[in-house]
Amino acid sequence: MPRPGDGTPRAVTLIPGDGIGPLVTNAVEQVMQAMHAPLYFEKYEVHGDMNRIPAEVIESIKKNKVCLKGGLRTPVGGGVSSLNVSLRKELDLYASLVNCFNLPGLPTRHENVDIVVIRENTEGEYAGLEHEVVPGVVESLKVITKFCSERIAKYAFEYAYLNNRKTVTAVHKANIMKLADGLFLESCREVAKKYPSIKYTEIIVDNCCMQLVSKPEQFDVMVTPNLYGNLVANTAAGIAGGTGVMPGGNVGADYAVFEQGASAGNVGKEKMVERKKANPVALLLSSAMMLRHLQFPSFADRLETAVKRVISEGKCRTKDLGGDSTTQEVVDAVIAHLD
Repeated sequence: MPRPGDGTPRAVTLIPGDGIGPLVTNAVEQVMQAMHAPLYFEKYEVHGDMNRIPAEVIESIKKNKVCLKGGLRTPVGGGVSSLNVSLRKELDLYASLVNCFNLPGLPTRHENVDIVVIRENTEGEYAGLEHEVVPGVVESLKVITKFCSERIAKYAFEYAYLNNRKTVTAVHKANIMKLADGLFLESCREVAKKYPSIKYTEIIVDNCCMQLVSKPEQFDVMVTPNLYGNLVANTAAGIAGGTGVMPGGNVGADYAVFEQGASAGNVGKEKMVERKKANPVALLLSSAMMLRHLQFPSFADRLETAVKRVISEGKCRTKDLGGDSTTQEVVDAVIAHLD
C-alpha cells in the first residue's frame, strides 16, 4: 500500500544539453505531462563548450537528488575536459548502468539479447591525469583503487540479486595490466564469494568484444572498469537495436542522473536536429528508469508498455530504426498508446 505523501510531485533537474538533447528532452516533458506523472522539471541550460557546470545546476541536483539530461558535446582534443565526466565526479555517480535488450518488433541480427553493463564511472583512464613529460612524450595515468573496485562489484552483484539475474561477468585485461586490472579482478572475486547463488565468470576485454558480436545472448550482467565499460556498452547497444533505443543511468549513493544509455551519437548530427528526426526512445526508456528510481513503478510500466507497443507496431519509427518519422510523430504515437 502507498504511504501518505507517496504521490507528492517530485522536482527533477532537467539539462536539455546539446545537439538532439533539447528535442528528446522535450519529448520526455510532453509524455510526462500527458500521463500526469507526479514530477516537475527544473530546467537549466548547460552546454559542452562551457568551462564547468554552473554552481546552481549542481545545487539543484543535490537538492532534488535526481536529474534527467541530454548529451553534452565534448570537444575532441585540446585542453577542454568533458562536462559529462565532470558531473559524474562532482556527484560521485560511481555506477553507470546501461540495459541493452531486444525490443519486440525491431529486427536485429541476434535474438534473446538482454545485457546489463555496469561500469565504474569515477576512475581508470577517465581520471584525466595526463601531462607532457617532454615535448612529444605524453604520460596518461590509469588509476584503479580497491575501494572503487569493490564498490562497483558490490553494486553489480546487488543489482543481479535484486533483479533475479543469474550471472555476473567481470571484464578485464589483467593478462597485460597485471597490477591495475589485477586489483579490479581481485576485488570482484572477493565480493563474488558473498553471493553464492549468482554465478561469477571473468573474460578478457578483447575476447569479450568478439563474443559480444558473435554470441551476445550468453551475457547477463557485466561489470567493468571505466574505459572497457564504455566500449562494451556501445557495442552491446549496437547489437541489440542501436544507440537510439538503449536506456541508461549514472547512480551514486546520494544522486542519480539518467540519460541515453550509449554515449555514441548522443548529441546527434546537425542534419538530424534541423529535420527534427531524432529518436526519443532511449531517453523515454531512461525516464521510465527514473520513474522507477523515484518509486513510481506504475507510471514507469505505463511508459515502457506504450513505447514498446509503438516499436512493435512499426508505423512510427525514426530513420535509425528503418522509418522516416519525426521526433514529434513518435511522441504523439507514444502518448496515444498510454493506457
